[in-house]
Amino acid sequence: MTLMSFLLVVIMFLAFFVFFSGINPQEMTIFFMPDNSVTYPVTVIVIGCVLVGLFIGYGFHLYGAVSFGLRSWLRSRSEKKSKEIDTVYRDGVGRLLSGDIKRAHSLLQKAIDKNPNKVDSYIALASVFSQEGDTQGAVTLLRKAKSINGKSLEVLFKLAATYETLDQDDSACKEYEEILEQEKDNRKAIRAQRDLHMKHQRWEEAQELQKRLLKAGLSGNRIQEEKGKMLSIRYEVAKQKMANDDSDQAVATLKQIIKESPDFVSARVTLGDAYLMAENNDEAAKIWQESYNKLGRSVFLSRLENLYIQLEDPKSLLTFYNGALSERYNDLVLRFFYGKLCLRLEMVDEALEHIYIVESSAPDFPQIHLLLAEALRRRNRIDEAIAEYQKALGVDNQLSLGYVCDSCGTTSPEWMSRCDDCGTWGSYSIAFRTMIEDREVISPVIPQAGA
Repeated sequence: MTLMSFLLVVIMFLAFFVFFSGINPQEMTIFFMPDNSVTYPVTVIVIGCVLVGLFIGYGFHLYGAVSFGLRSWLRSRSEKKSKEIDTVYRDGVGRLLSGDIKRAHSLLQKAIDKNPNKVDSYIALASVFSQEGDTQGAVTLLRKAKSINGKSLEVLFKLAATYETLDQDDSACKEYEEILEQEKDNRKAIRAQRDLHMKHQRWEEAQELQKRLLKAGLSGNRIQEEKGKMLSIRYEVAKQKMANDDSDQAVATLKQIIKESPDFVSARVTLGDAYLMAENNDEAAKIWQESYNKLGRSVFLSRLENLYIQLEDPKSLLTFYNGALSERYNDLVLRFFYGKLCLRLEMVDEALEHIYIVESSAPDFPQIHLLLAEALRRRNRIDEAIAEYQKALGVDNQLSLGYVCDSCGTTSPEWMSRCDDCGTWGSYSIAFRTMIEDREVISPVIPQAGA
């Protein structure tokens, strides 16, 4: 407001005052207490009230302006400080990602010192501690972050994973449980907790979690994968029931698994074991015979051989082999096991017949030479037996033992300067070198003659 404008307002106010006084010459008495009063013209009282009101209004305006200015200053200062902390935090995270762990540690600790309530800083610094090998220190930081924001899923997941690194699986389970209390269908937490239960063979708990996972809205290939895992968990539950002498429940579960997944080899093997536990040998033999005819897996032949030999009933097993071979003439696995059985039963000529068929039809493998060597030895064909034993052991007349790559395990009969599989130079050494090097020499105890 200019000076002339101000003077004009004053003149107008004085003119109004004179005019108002002229038409209102009365006086007014105002009592503050019964014995105290003041008397003024009405004009003075009215104008005084107006002025007091103006001063009070201006006072409130001034207070509001000062308060707003102070709040703006504090907010600006806080934003500036927050930006500084965010800059330090981002620099620290950048250093962490680039591998500069020492500098990252310094920057993130500085961010925490400036703002002890910034959860992200604790999470990042915990990662630094983990990379420095101080996993327990990482746990301390994450627990501090949890005390600031106990609902942060990122903090809870990070804390659970760190507990797992320390093999504190029970503590990790508690963190996953807290996550599931917030989000009961959190698939990541369900899987992690399930895997921990599986790790410690708590199969019934794992089964309950797997049920929750299958109800959590999976789709596509993932649901098929998890259904397959559910079968595996149910299988392990059945095995535990067998261990607790509950073979009836185990049999029922295993039958259901086989019905849902006919190719589940382990369930078929264990179902036979469950029948044996219940002393139902015929059913055990039946399931293993059917399983081999369907799947052609050698484990069923091993189980059948052990069962019939234990029952002292090799005739039934020979009958099974003869019937199976008539239908599966080209089944070399069946012939191999039949030859092995014949050798075990001292039917050496028949054993040699089938072993020779397998040897001439299949690629070379040590077990066939071992069986052939044993059959030849029993026929007193010693030189031929020795040759087959050498083939089984992988040695020749010069007792060459072969070489193995220390990096990837690839074998070679001759030393090679570079491994063709993994590309490492100078990695080939005698296969058993790592087993005997750097061992302390111990003098053998030589038996005395006649002892």
